[in-house]
Amino acid sequence: MHDLTEPLDPSNRSRGVATALAAILGPFGAHRFYVGKTGSGALMAATLGGLGVWWLYDLIVVAAGDFRDVNGRRVSRWDPQVADTQSTEMLAQDVDALRAEVAELAERLDFAERLLAQPRDAAPSAPSRRP
Repeated sequence: MHDLTEPLDPSNRSRGVATALAAILGPFGAHRFYVGKTGSGALMAATLGGLGVWWLYDLIVVAAGDFRDVNGRRVSRWDPQVADTQSTEMLAQDVDALRAEVAELAERLDFAERLLAQPRDAAPSAPSRRP
């Protein structure tokens, strides 16, 4: 495990999402599944949030910002992690490359359809035999 006295970076999970999940689907452990605690989430779902006691405790801890994810990092940020601009630019380049490939495939398909739509010449008939 890790030492909890050592300060860790905040979790990349959203405190707002965790709070909403705890409030709405808390007795089923949805907020625990969200932060990666699947074992305790399944146990919470089986006991219906410890008959409400465990759920109420978790709701207060999540809303206060002291809830921790599976790695021991505090779920304290209200907004989800914002994507960096470099990955957004790379994604835009990938989308442009895919568009170019799709356009090329569309041209090839159009060409193949035009070839298939052309009437075929009648096959030369076999010369008739005259005795």
